Amino acid sequence: MHAIFRPLAFVGIASIGLFSCSTSDSKMNDSTQPEFNESQFSAAPDAEKKEHITEIHGLQLEDDYFWMRLSDEQKEAETPDEQTAAVVDYLNAENDYKTEVMKPTEAFQESLFEEIVGRIKQDDQSVPLLDNGYYYYTRYEEGKEYPIHCRKEGSMDAEEQVMLNVNEMAEGFSYFAVGGRSVSTNNNLLAFSVDTVSRREYTLQFKDLTTGEVLVDRIPNISGGATWANDNKTVFYTKKDPTTLRSYRIYKHVLGTDASADKLVYEETDETFSCGVGKTKSEAYLMIGSYSTVSSEWRFLDANTPEGDWQTIQARERNLEYGCSHYGDHFYITTNRDAKNFKLVRTPVNATTYDNWEDVLPHRDETLLEGVDIFQDYLVVSERTNGLNQIRVKRWDDAADYYIEFPDPAYSAYVGANPDFDTQKLRYGYNSMTTPSTVFETDMATKETETLKQQEVLGGTFDPANYQSERVMVEARDGTQVPVSIVYRKGIEKNGNNPFLLYAYGSYGYSMDAGFSSTRLSLLDRGFVYAIAHIRGGQEMGRAWYEDGKMFNKMNTFTDFVDCGKAMCELGFTSPDHLYAMGGSAGGLLMGAVINMAPELFNGVIAAVPFVDVINTMLDETIPLTTGEFDEWGNPKNKDSFDYMMAYSPYDNVKAQDYPHMLVTTGYWDSQVQYWEPAKWVAKLRDQKTDDNLLIMDCNMETGHGGASGRFKRLRETAMEYAFFMMLEGITE
Repeated sequence: MHAIFRPLAFVGIASIGLFSCSTSDSKMNDSTQPEFNESQFSAAPDAEKKEHITEIHGLQLEDDYFWMRLSDEQKEAETPDEQTAAVVDYLNAENDYKTEVMKPTEAFQESLFEEIVGRIKQDDQSVPLLDNGYYYYTRYEEGKEYPIHCRKEGSMDAEEQVMLNVNEMAEGFSYFAVGGRSVSTNNNLLAFSVDTVSRREYTLQFKDLTTGEVLVDRIPNISGGATWANDNKTVFYTKKDPTTLRSYRIYKHVLGTDASADKLVYEETDETFSCGVGKTKSEAYLMIGSYSTVSSEWRFLDANTPEGDWQTIQARERNLEYGCSHYGDHFYITTNRDAKNFKLVRTPVNATTYDNWEDVLPHRDETLLEGVDIFQDYLVVSERTNGLNQIRVKRWDDAADYYIEFPDPAYSAYVGANPDFDTQKLRYGYNSMTTPSTVFETDMATKETETLKQQEVLGGTFDPANYQSERVMVEARDGTQVPVSIVYRKGIEKNGNNPFLLYAYGSYGYSMDAGFSSTRLSLLDRGFVYAIAHIRGGQEMGRAWYEDGKMFNKMNTFTDFVDCGKAMCELGFTSPDHLYAMGGSAGGLLMGAVINMAPELFNGVIAAVPFVDVINTMLDETIPLTTGEFDEWGNPKNKDSFDYMMAYSPYDNVKAQDYPHMLVTTGYWDSQVQYWEPAKWVAKLRDQKTDDNLLIMDCNMETGHGGASGRFKRLRETAMEYAFFMMLEGITE
């Protein structure tokens, strides 16, 4: 459906841009566009209508396509029933129609795919990370889809030990993903999880790293990771509700025992909360976190005594959020208590309730505190001011307190993995819309900084000097200033004829930072301008930015995007004939809302795995993630929430009007946004729209929310999506 962690897959899709091209200016777009319409192709699928009425608040909601909803049992049955067969036939018909419409681009898609791959260093390797005596890294081999997870003891000159070769593990599977990986304190055992369906339901397994043997212990239907106690034999993991997929139970497993005997140590009974388990950086404490949209609660246990009793740090209260780190005799807590943008406090381990909390970093109205990383001598703070990431380095004794400087007007910066507690070295990442992803390591005492690795852009044509990025502030209709990050190839003219791709997400407080993509270069080289609208509903401009784009303020998310699109036209970057939009998941909801509100503004739209059937989904508490998101969208069983959601729900607001050209994507096994939401939406759009513009749907029958699992397979999906935009612009090579 639409949880906070879902958008991560679509950050990749949206920021990937697409193709690489060695010839640039010769392929620039002009104002001439080809004409495309449905009459050029076979008749589009005509979905059957079956009467279905939902009675609520004295209203009767008609849903002629409700029949497309299948249960997991129906999808997984060896012999499909009549309804399942009808649904699969319809989805296959949509796929066949999409194939016909996109057939003229097939050769172009293949060349685009080759261009993408041609820019990627296929035999790449991550920067090794020293942790507990071993250097850990992930590498890829040329032509292989999946990573190889490795380590070396003591030195990078030591013999390589392959922990997991995912290429070998994935043989025979159409989808394969490794979830969490964690090594025991004594370095001898690896806990890892595997998903072969694409529903984010993982099976936990264990490997003896001294012998290479995979142990017989197997635990199905977990959330993805496991946490070791310090005895090197006890692990804690989170189970999912088999129907809703809510992470709701935490169990303790002892290696060598039957999983059926695992002890339940915590159950989250509030259906609006989920839970998880982890460990402090100090490795002193195991932590259980319970969290909803507006509140959280933490429990802790000495990691040396896994049989002990868990203690609560601070009991949950509505609108109280907090997160915990450990250092010495104190927990360091980031919290919104009396601090909308969060502050840092500390409390003794033996007295953890908030009446014992004392400020370490006070609240600031202009700065959002996003997180901290604790070292022996330093506190590293991740902040956000005026929509931009900041990394602050502060000595505990106050002898130093400074910010790391970044050069670009719009960028992404983040603190990387720093497992070593007693060190002066800080590892962090940086990239911008013109600067490839770079890993730095700085000496926090001397400020001397070393570049450990920068993403290689192959092909021999990339020069950052050829590209321009800028950040503009757009005044929304209520006077709010909305940031937009823009990148383009130098030399474009602001004559209104440039193809322009505007991307946004705008939900769950998830901030979309301006980052680099090697594949996007070919979009830019073909004359496209690419931009991210940092609309309300994200958290770019602080916590209030999020709260001003959720619940009864959700309409701001949609009007911000429309206003940003209009501003790009007014600035001369583009015009409605050349303006395109894309969003995924909750960003797909954004796409659905804005095309109902302002269809004339866009020539084409891609809605990826879109959450568009808001009312029906939020009424169905058996669907994964619904109950945990009442504080994000509202509960339509309440009349005020129902009325507000009905005002923007894309499926419920489809009407007889012209719509842009559209490509809608989904996955049959999607557990986040079930396939029937986009399928029903497409069927209703076909029935209602008054134009002859293209409307196609791609349903991947083998995958879920994140698309294909292999690193190259997913790029074929990206090539198809962006070829759709290129086709509308008349770009064929």
